[in-house]
Amino acid sequence: MSLRNLLQLLLLFLLLSGCAQNPEDKAKSIAKEVLENMGGEKGWNDTRYLAWTFNNQYQVWDKHQNRFRWEQDSLVAIINTDTKDGKVYVEGQELQNPEEKQKLLERAYALWINNSYWLVMPFKLQDEGVTLRYVGEEQTIDGAPADVLEMTFAQVGLTPQNKYKLWVDKEQGLVTQWAFFRSAEDDEPTFTRRWSDYEDYGSIKLASDRSNAQGEFKLTDIAAPAEVPDTVFNSPTPIEKL
Repeated sequence: MSLRNLLQLLLLFLLLSGCAQNPEDKAKSIAKEVLENMGGEKGWNDTRYLAWTFNNQYQVWDKHQNRFRWEQDSLVAIINTDTKDGKVYVEGQELQNPEEKQKLLERAYALWINNSYWLVMPFKLQDEGVTLRYVGEEQTIDGAPADVLEMTFAQVGLTPQNKYKLWVDKEQGLVTQWAFFRSAEDDEPTFTRRWSDYEDYGSIKLASDRSNAQGEFKLTDIAAPAEVPDTVFNSPTPIEKL
């Protein structure tokens, strides 16, 4: 092979290497696309209130003021997600026992993290402490082609040992399936579920369907109202759905 041909091959190799993205960069690029398709950073930041029912638990979240109201049956907790302080009510009466109150406030804080993740996870892909890696192309359980991302955590949140796989539909540019692993070391997921039935809520898109072959599961009563009266975050008894 002539020196000229060798140099041409080397140049071609360097060009191809420069064009190819490493798994982390490709994952970040896909995550940005997902965010834009769901309303973008502005749409997310402009969304102040979110309300939804998850596993028979109804909650209202004021993102701008760090207020979170959680209720199930006659139990109501209203907390500040920044300070973790708040109040707990049982059958309309404020709980006074400090130990019981603290235990329920801690539970409400954990439920805020968990339940909101089931609603808004695609908006959290670029959070600090999140590591994304592109792992290839696969079909979803519905047979649609998708890019697959792996998500792990660097000592953030209450369960940093968790891992997720996310299927991003090639046509829609939206997360349409997810798998949950209790440990990043696990080979098989605890579950794999759809992330589908997207609708517009204010300035963002949210999906309600989390079903799989084992059964149907949906988030209901989803709302992103522009305004919510302060009485919602003061009522000691269950409220009407927004």
